[in-house]
Amino acid sequence: MIDTLLDLDDAVDFGASGRAETLVIACGAVARELVDIIKLNRWSHMAVTCLPAIWHNTPQKITEGVRAKIHANRDAYSKILCLYGDCGTGGALDVMLEQEGVERIEGTHCYAFYAGLPEFDALMEEELGSFFLTDYLARFFDRLIIQGFKLDKIPEMRDMIFGHYKRLVYLSQVHDKALLAKAKAAADYLALELVVRPVGYGIVPAFLKKAA
Repeated sequence: MIDTLLDLDDAVDFGASGRAETLVIACGAVARELVDIIKLNRWSHMAVTCLPAIWHNTPQKITEGVRAKIHANRDAYSKILCLYGDCGTGGALDVMLEQEGVERIEGTHCYAFYAGLPEFDALMEEELGSFFLTDYLARFFDRLIIQGFKLDKIPEMRDMIFGHYKRLVYLSQVHDKALLAKAKAAADYLALELVVRPVGYGIVPAFLKKAA
């Protein structure tokens, strides 16, 4: 099984209890959910290595970071999967993965593969001005959004950055009253309508099952 979770912003590894045959290279923002899925399905052959979630602020690091993980681990595993969206790489990640022969989950970001691709498109058709939270983003909203955009120091930046949004859509992976409260607080802070959609893990389990 998977080792105890560390700080999800760190580039940490989670090893399988048996001999791992499949490695999943993932963003730290989906690490907790990925580990939960692996535990629930008892995929003891599967190991995980994560890159820092904070790299979403510097997406130019992602492609070469994933490539380095592939090269460092290729000889140790019979299969490598990539649990990343495009995540602002402008297609560079997909070009590299095709060169390396590594499959990536469908979707341009985690919102799409958690909600499901058609479902996410429908959410955007409902309201283009939608700002999304996952469990991870709800959990670390203060650190990633308020502190990350320095809104605690420059409050007027809030409306400059988020003024064009109409609603906050919370795509929840698990039912957790504490996370729901955090999502409500985030919506209140941004002065946005809160919409809650319990989507679970979306298409992630089916993607991983290909290697199960």
